[in-house]
Amino acid sequence: MVNVMTTTLDPRSVAVTVTDPELPMLTLDDLGVLRDVRTADDGTVVVEITPTYSGCPAMGTMRADLVHALHAAGFGDVDVRTVLSPPWSTDWITAEGRRKLREAGIAPPGPAPVRDAGPLPLSLGPTRRTASCPLCGSPDTEEISEFSATACKALRRCRACREPFEHVKEI
Repeated sequence: MVNVMTTTLDPRSVAVTVTDPELPMLTLDDLGVLRDVRTADDGTVVVEITPTYSGCPAMGTMRADLVHALHAAGFGDVDVRTVLSPPWSTDWITAEGRRKLREAGIAPPGPAPVRDAGPLPLSLGPTRRTASCPLCGSPDTEEISEFSATACKALRRCRACREPFEHVKEI
């Protein structure tokens, strides 16, 4: 059966407006997890997303939000697929996304670690991350907890202004 679309909108223009459930100031496009949006020959809108990390609990909500937004825009059949290769990197967060994070008081990640074609090395020692305070700009900050409200963020405190803030960890 061929699906007939009931809208003249481009499905990508709808998908790029869907926000991340854990970082609602960012769209999935800002975050870099929205990989592809296309219409298949049978009229199905195919959306590809990549998780920020293996086991990300927000994937189900992202998928449901994309389906809901596209259905609300008049697209009948929507297929949201998870793409794992290449793995997501914090380098995929757009400049606009980084700006929105800073404005929300969250330190954006620095450059992601360099990956080669082989497996990632396992480090059991403490992770040494740095982040400037998104509130006052001071680089003099300390990590309070490796995990914050979500596993992809750490909790830090600025030694200059003493304010706590979250930092998106480099992946």
